[in-house]
Amino acid sequence: MIMYSQQTHLIVRKVIFLTAAAFALISAAPTALLIGIVLAQSIAHPYPQSSQKATHILLKLSVIGLGFGMNAFSAIQAGKEGLLFTIASIFGVLTLGYFIGRRLKIDFKTASLISAGTAICGGSAIAALSPVMKASEKQISVALGTVFILNSLALFLFPAIGHWFHLTQQQFGLWCAIAIHDTSSVVGAASKYGDQALQIATTVKLARALWIIPVSIATAYFFKTSKNQLQFPYFIMLFVLAMLASTYIPFISKNSHHMTTLAKGGLSLTLFLIGSSLSFKSLKSVGPGPLIQGTALWMIISVLSLYAIVTLT
Repeated sequence: MIMYSQQTHLIVRKVIFLTAAAFALISAAPTALLIGIVLAQSIAHPYPQSSQKATHILLKLSVIGLGFGMNAFSAIQAGKEGLLFTIASIFGVLTLGYFIGRRLKIDFKTASLISAGTAICGGSAIAALSPVMKASEKQISVALGTVFILNSLALFLFPAIGHWFHLTQQQFGLWCAIAIHDTSSVVGAASKYGDQALQIATTVKLARALWIIPVSIATAYFFKTSKNQLQFPYFIMLFVLAMLASTYIPFISKNSHHMTTLAKGGLSLTLFLIGSSLSFKSLKSVGPGPLIQGTALWMIISVLSLYAIVTLT
């Protein structure tokens, strides 16, 4: 009887989860994230391990799909404009993160993962660097939890702030790429602001993500780790190929809107899966120290980059 009751309960949770996922698929990015967060507080996740794997795969496929809706010449121009901001912000955040982590007495690996996640590309940077520095599951989960909490806030706050300051599409796209941690939230926030903002944000963010490579190499030397554990973000190369195909192949360019529509649906589903993992229990496990460090870094880079972009562009 107990066995039957547990199986029935699991089936009900699966049905609710899959129904919510279907709604998220056709929803805007912020709405999809909100559906996931609400669901996480309501029921236990029926697919915890599969969801994590699906999130990584879906995000990469969605980013590649967005490449079909972009022009290579516009992307190169956006990348040039964002290069100086990218270099300054990455080194600035990594340096600040070290001193803030020491001040708050956060263990070095956790503080380093949070700093790298804020400086480069959120969860992807944490996932790439954690095996290099031999971080524990606890350290990884705390860093990821911190980044995902702030990512969720950014997805709702940034478009509102952008409209408040009357940012142009170009300014907002650049600001998103610099000040929001994870690629999924960058693309989600920019897509809500406009198509030009989306193109600029995606291009600059992926160029920023390539900094995983030199940072990983430096981390490997510091922790004396084998270079075999370094991870290269190959999906960025596929994004570039998709963008080149859309620019130079007329048939693909003519039908690119189908790919971008699918990509945006995949992004919404990705954000739903991220939100569905942010239960109160996972949020509570982060603790005040790492959250203070992550919030301080995020606020500093957000304010300074916004000021620089508004002043210089």
